[in-house]
Amino acid sequence: MYLRFVIGDIDEDSQVELGVFHAVNNLREEGKLYPYEEEQHDLIRQWFNENLEKPTRFTASKPPFYRKKNKAISWFKDSANEHLAQVRSLVAILQNHGVPVGMLTTERIGYVVYEDEYQIVAEPFSDTQC
Repeated sequence: MYLRFVIGDIDEDSQVELGVFHAVNNLREEGKLYPYEEEQHDLIRQWFNENLEKPTRFTASKPPFYRKKNKAISWFKDSANEHLAQVRSLVAILQNHGVPVGMLTTERIGYVVYEDEYQIVAEPFSDTQC
């Protein structure tokens, strides 16, 4: 099972609901986070930088990738317990600001372009809810 946490805004590139990492970062850039939330956000981002590989691809297209929009989206594996706990801290920040957050789950994520122990990145099938 794969999980994704989203808000209602649509991402420009993927054309699907925006993930919580971008959503919290957007609040921060708009100056809407409290100082303690900025600190918490920084600690969570640092934790992910140290504990989650950055995907090497976000498109199923052949090189050169730069000509295609990155339509792939990231999902957590349901076994990534520590990572999911950190994401739920980001969800709490969003909810504290009245931003509704949904959790999507699926077994059919799409065309896989990257995978590691904790996450999978895929271009969604046309019928995949993401």
